[in-house]
Amino acid sequence: MTHHTEAHDPKNVVQSLAKGFRVLEAFSALDPELTLAEAARRAGLDNATAFRLLNTLVMLGYVIRIDGTRRFRLSLKSLDLGFNAIARMELRDLARPVLRSLVGSVNEAASLGVLEGGHVVYVERVQAGLTRLGVDVRIGSTVPAWYSAIGHALLAWLPAREQKRVLELLPRVKLTPATLTAIPDILRQLAKIRHAGWALSDQDVVPGLRVLAAPVLDRDGRPVAAVSVAAPSLRMPLPQFQKLATAPLLDATQTIARALEAKGTIQNAPVAA
Repeated sequence: MTHHTEAHDPKNVVQSLAKGFRVLEAFSALDPELTLAEAARRAGLDNATAFRLLNTLVMLGYVIRIDGTRRFRLSLKSLDLGFNAIARMELRDLARPVLRSLVGSVNEAASLGVLEGGHVVYVERVQAGLTRLGVDVRIGSTVPAWYSAIGHALLAWLPAREQKRVLELLPRVKLTPATLTAIPDILRQLAKIRHAGWALSDQDVVPGLRVLAAPVLDRDGRPVAAVSVAAPSLRMPLPQFQKLATAPLLDATQTIARALEAKGTIQNAPVAA
């Protein structure tokens, strides 16, 4: 059975979720405000089911109940879903040539990641090697933010309360003797990273692998993404790697940030819980 067939198997569909989206789709530009009965009719549902779904959507912030009336309308939070998807596609398109410029004699891979809950999701990747090190990162791959250089580059520029909340989302176990697992230790490391402007993982996650990462910041200094570069530790001594890789990495993040701002796609998005 193919994935396409599985996706359309009724046994694999959450009917209540599907009905909820039908309620959202009942609203349109021509009819931005609907009564319960109108939303139910357009979604093909009975009033009782539509009532429960609308109340749930109101609680989640995707629908607003208009004061003094019996009408509902979509909130701006609903628009965020589409805007975030568009921004992410544009982010990939803008970042791809910049990442290519980072891969060469110093770095064997360059990646772009965004924070999703306690993980970093890789949304773009340019790779020349690293398979011999057992590193298999692809677009859509995730890595826990609490131990990765790219995760630290994102976390270091978040407010302290958000840092702690993200760090508490996933279990923290030692991957190598150098891996920090205690939240106070990680928070101190994040403070050092913010002061330096970049994060470094020198074989403390994957033996034989060095990763340098820095954030892509919006105009308010919040991270919207992060860029990382990776190289085998045998290629050159650590001081030489830092000297050769740091400036191009920081230039790349600033280039991506300027491009996003010019296109108007940078926005302050909350960290997913």
